Amino acid sequence: MAFQSRLGRTKWIEPYTDATIEQLAAQGVKKLLVMCPAFVADCIETLEEIAIRGRDSFRAAGGEELVLIPCLNDQPQWVATLAGLCRTASRQTGAA
Repeated sequence: MAFQSRLGRTKWIEPYTDATIEQLAAQGVKKLLVMCPAFVADCIETLEEIAIRGRDSFRAAGGEELVLIPCLNDQPQWVATLAGLCRTASRQTGAA
């Protein structure tokens, strides 16, 4: 587990994702699957930081393949689950 999205020079929650990706490659990991469970939809920041820069860093450090597992996005099962949660919450609160 690692943490992304640090900004500027402010200390962020560690371990940092970029450093972890490089360390794993340096330790001999050749193939790496990465998922970002804090997101339910892919965002430009994650795609750029993980799928592009992370992949490039992983390869430069000796890894062969880094794959970003897509978020749930608009998968029908996810949309149906979210709609069901909204209906349940609406009934519980009396909202329209």
